[in-house]
Amino acid sequence: MVSEKMEKALNGQLNAEVYSGYLYLSMAAYFEDEDLAGFANWMRVQAEEELEHGMKFYDYIIRRGASVTLTAIDAPQTQWDSPLKAFEHVLEHEKMVSGLIDDLVNLAIEEKDHATNNFLQWFVEEQVEEEENAMELLSKAKFADGDNRLMYELNKELGERSPSED
Repeated sequence: MVSEKMEKALNGQLNAEVYSGYLYLSMAAYFEDEDLAGFANWMRVQAEEELEHGMKFYDYIIRRGASVTLTAIDAPQTQWDSPLKAFEHVLEHEKMVSGLIDDLVNLAIEEKDHATNNFLQWFVEEQVEEEENAMELLSKAKFADGDNRLMYELNKELGERSPSED
């Protein structure tokens, strides 16, 4: 069993992960509109990954005998000034999610909830990877910004991402 406070926090993270999926799906739609199918593919894969993260929280909440509470998901941003601005948003968002995970870990430690702390360690490591990927993509987008040939190559590279890579 988890405490009521932990149950509420875990449900909050479940909903945050679903929002992340929604945000990345919105970015995919933006890139489709910009005729950048490779960028859109990368974001679709990312959206699927975030929804899988949400399901990990869903399953954990149930396994601990708590109740899943789904809340309304805010509408995500739908337009960005450029691909570069979209990738800046990705990094900003991943840093925010890392902070949410850190807050959950701190709560688990405070409550001496070792099982939840153990569960959350996967997400701690995952967020290191997510931020690293976001920084790498942002760096590539900055390098390609304004250069159609490099943007074409980056679009091609991002189009090769598949769910099995993660």
